[in-house]
Amino acid sequence: MTVSYQVRANASRPEPRAVLTLLKPVTWFPPMWAFTCGAISAGVPLTGDRLWTLALGIGLTGPLVCASSQAVNDWFDRHVDAINEPDRPIPSGRIPGQWGLGIAIGWSVLCVLAALPLGVTGVVAVTVALLFSWAYSAPPVRLKQNGWWGNLAVGLTYEGLAWVTGAGILLGNVMPPAPLLLLALCWSIGAHGIMTLNDFKAIAGDRRMGVRSLPVQLGARGAAWVACGVMLLAQCVVIALLIAWQRPLHALAIGALVLAQAGLMRWFLQQPVPRALYLSAFGVPFYVSGMMISAFAVRALPFVDGSVR
Repeated sequence: MTVSYQVRANASRPEPRAVLTLLKPVTWFPPMWAFTCGAISAGVPLTGDRLWTLALGIGLTGPLVCASSQAVNDWFDRHVDAINEPDRPIPSGRIPGQWGLGIAIGWSVLCVLAALPLGVTGVVAVTVALLFSWAYSAPPVRLKQNGWWGNLAVGLTYEGLAWVTGAGILLGNVMPPAPLLLLALCWSIGAHGIMTLNDFKAIAGDRRMGVRSLPVQLGARGAAWVACGVMLLAQCVVIALLIAWQRPLHALAIGALVLAQAGLMRWFLQQPVPRALYLSAFGVPFYVSGMMISAFAVRALPFVDGSVR
């Protein structure tokens, strides 16, 4: 292993496969899904030019904006990753020298250029998302140094901003009505818990490098309770909103998904550290399914001045 690492470290250019690994395609799904949910919640026909707008927005949120945030995060986390996951592209040397930083900057610029066809709403949203992604990882702000603020920032951008952008663009570059904003906020807050689950795999390195993730601050059991509580509470608020908006069947469907998650969470709370990955893999799909159900629930509501009549 040592010889292999030295050979990689002496390379002058990154391996193409390593660049793809750096951009982490597996992480692109959440903002792409949230953007799609927002577009559906707008309640407009997804045909013609709107269909192309939707496709561009999905491509922008995942392979571009989310991918750039992953490159930024890996560059500024390279010292922590050398402890937690030394086989990652940058600490392993497969992406040598300053190439990691160059990819992060280049991909960020590409994001802004790709957003131009989406108009003012798209460009502003992408710019805000990029600012958050750099603030999350880069000093001196480095929001991820504190799990409370860092996880909230990710939830608000990956889920909330993507949802609002999808709805706003499809509605004609306007601010979405209040019910859509409320749903986006609820799902964003719930995503705070999902991000906390992701922190369990890096407890040792975070503690050594001074990253105050929630598992480091609260301990594994305390962070596990917070993660589950935040996810469940956000979904319960969504259920209450749908009932208030006279969408009981949609509320019932999300309630069933919440019960399924609660069962998995009970199992997870018994041994949080080894089971966090399994809850992410099998519990989070129930969560994101609820997002889509709520998007279909509100798309037929009569909006008047941002309120439900």
